[in-house]
Amino acid sequence: MKKYKALLIDDERNVREVLALMLEQYCREVEVVAQATSAAEGRDLLKKHAVDFIFLDISMPKEDGFTFLNSIPKEDYCVVFVTAYEDYALRAIKASAIDYLLKPINPAELQEAVTKAIHHYEFRKTGENERKIYMESIENLNENIQRQTRQISKITVMEQFGFQLVDTSDIMYLEADSNYTIIHLSGLKKIVATRTLGDFEKILDQPEFFRIHKSIIININFLKGFTTYQGYSVILSDGTSLAISRRRVNEFRDAIKHITKSII
Repeated sequence: MKKYKALLIDDERNVREVLALMLEQYCREVEVVAQATSAAEGRDLLKKHAVDFIFLDISMPKEDGFTFLNSIPKEDYCVVFVTAYEDYALRAIKASAIDYLLKPINPAELQEAVTKAIHHYEFRKTGENERKIYMESIENLNENIQRQTRQISKITVMEQFGFQLVDTSDIMYLEADSNYTIIHLSGLKKIVATRTLGDFEKILDQPEFFRIHKSIIININFLKGFTTYQGYSVILSDGTSLAISRRRVNEFRDAIKHITKSII
């Protein structure tokens, strides 16, 4: 079994020690080689140890995880953010190729994050284009974090054999397909993402992206019409007709009030 060496960076000692124990118990492929109490100490340890993974706390005194990430050669490591907060920063992380863990850490979620991180790490080694896309995703994370409007403009879409960066403005609608999601883009292009529709609902901005049905989220910017003929349906700019769940009709009407004048 291949071993991946890890550095833990968190100002809370108990969090580091618990994470180290959990990795030893549940993720045997990861070996913790060092622990740091701050971003500055983490940089020093990276000079002393060959590291593959960095488990990085977001909120630390003096220098947070994002600032630290910008100060190191990101392409050399696979980063897993660790945070206690579900806020805009976490939404931005979910939209990138970086994995994350919520405190308190759950063993099953840890195993899932490590499995995904290993997959991303190995995938980046397969070619220059893959590394380029990964770096673009990390840069997009930085842009999303710095953006004053706190809107997610691009997302990293995970596919079965890799990932790609997508402008949210190009997404017409998303369709659930079991544990996958089919993303329908303008220009009739489709992407099959290895994430659930619920995952995308947590990432994409509202009210621009509205869930009209348990299996459909639409981009209201592509909305052309709404009809109650033989049930409730929306019509998108390319002529696609999609059913609206009866219980979501009133919420939908509220969501489109800000663009009503532009609907044909």
